[in-house]
Amino acid sequence: MTNDPQALAQAIVAAHASRFGETAPASTSAELVFSSEDTVYRGAKQGCARLGFIEVDAECLAQAWHAQTQRTGHFDAHAWPESPVDFGLRAFPPASRDDAFPPCPPRLGLYAVLPDAAWVGRMARAGVPTVQLRFKSGDAQAVSREVRAAVDAVRGTDALLFINDHWRAAIEAGAYGLHLGQEDLDALAPGDLQALRASGLRLGLSTHGYAEMVRADAVSPSYIAMGAVYPTTLKQMATAPQGVARLAAYARLLRGYPQVGIGGIDAARLPEVLATGVGSVAVVRALVADPDPEAAAARLIAAVEAGTLA
Repeated sequence: MTNDPQALAQAIVAAHASRFGETAPASTSAELVFSSEDTVYRGAKQGCARLGFIEVDAECLAQAWHAQTQRTGHFDAHAWPESPVDFGLRAFPPASRDDAFPPCPPRLGLYAVLPDAAWVGRMARAGVPTVQLRFKSGDAQAVSREVRAAVDAVRGTDALLFINDHWRAAIEAGAYGLHLGQEDLDALAPGDLQALRASGLRLGLSTHGYAEMVRADAVSPSYIAMGAVYPTTLKQMATAPQGVARLAAYARLLRGYPQVGIGGIDAARLPEVLATGVGSVAVVRALVADPDPEAAAARLIAAVEAGTLA
């Protein structure tokens, strides 16, 4: 193995550019901050940055590449890190951990993200297996009413209902689960996570790259959502679209978790998303913007079921 980090970086780029694409010039490495003098770490961080990974994810990958090299006894530019132990992830499967949130089905199927309780009930009655209420309001009473209405709306159906963000209302209404973004996780007080675990709610967490996946794993959620896979106009994203190549790498790393691919997914893109190995696909506009949402739901449900069985 060479002692030249730049040579290692070039080897990594040559091995993986066809999959991830080389989006940053070699000069980018001069702008990186390094936490170690280790050759493999420095070369891997430069290589991953040149492949377009943001600083925190390039750092995470570089640490994992160093750990992989130490574990195997040799550096292999073609061996993209995907072993949980090299990322410092804890015992798998996550559901076996003492602090794990309650498990949910390993494959959540079609996952509809919906703006209000009326839509939740409509899609639950249409047979969508997993629904999320993403109701945006600063009025606590309005939130409480909408969450209770959504819980009532799925009663008598087989749909699993997750509430986005409003965790206190979700507990009070007896929802099946809760979905939080990274910023929602930041907003929790020290005792809030304990209260969530004690409530029995299933927890799903959004992630947008390796560093956030490692952070999410520390919470032992019920599932992990990964995206945005494609460009989306529904939410301002801090990171660029991940694409299916990265999604596939994420899915292999987090294979102990139920996984949800999210962001810009429609019927045409569904097959390549499912081919990554994720067991669930979240959709928004593919349902709510369709002139016949029930028919769209039926088509998407069939496509997801066919794709996950393939």
